[in-house]
Amino acid sequence: MAGRSLEAERARLDALWAYERQYADRGLIAGVDEAGRGPLAGPVVAAAVILDPSAEILYINDSKKLSEKKREEIFPEIMEKALAVGVGIVDAARIDEINILQATYEAMRTAVSRLAFTPQLLLNDAVIIPGLAQEQVPLIKGDAKSISIGAASIVAKVTRDRIMREAERLYPQYGFAGHKGYGTAAHIEALRQYGPCPIHRRSFITHFIPKGR
Repeated sequence: MAGRSLEAERARLDALWAYERQYADRGLIAGVDEAGRGPLAGPVVAAAVILDPSAEILYINDSKKLSEKKREEIFPEIMEKALAVGVGIVDAARIDEINILQATYEAMRTAVSRLAFTPQLLLNDAVIIPGLAQEQVPLIKGDAKSISIGAASIVAKVTRDRIMREAERLYPQYGFAGHKGYGTAAHIEALRQYGPCPIHRRSFITHFIPKGR
């Protein structure tokens, strides 16, 4: 049974390499994805990952389809076996300054710039990133279609979740370790009770707290 399960997983992963094989003649390919566009607090984090086709990393998938425990298990394997990983982090103050879309692009550009090798092509989850010279291929729900984007989604999500768990230590009254800054009922109630802290996105919370607080 375990053997058949492993065989099925390898077949699933092989299918996820389809876009990387399709564009293999371009040179190095990086998958790019982000985590944290929607929360009321914390940064937006982007990751760019260049995978080694000869290195097997089981269970890569859209990070939203994996448990937190499974993401944490896969993360160090990606960091160890990938040819290159770059991460970009844009904080709440910058999000408020330039808006979340531009902040996401900024995080993505930073992630690509921090790769140890320069990719010739980017596979992105649904977007074209302005200001980059590389050829780009946007894939709708790309984190479930491309193994490189899936790997980037895991790196971005785990990195951001760790930042939010650290925020719990600094601002325990908000419960960041549980909801990671998203607008849960408990988070909104804490926001109304305590007001915003330094990592809240002021442009996101105007519906939940009185003006000037």
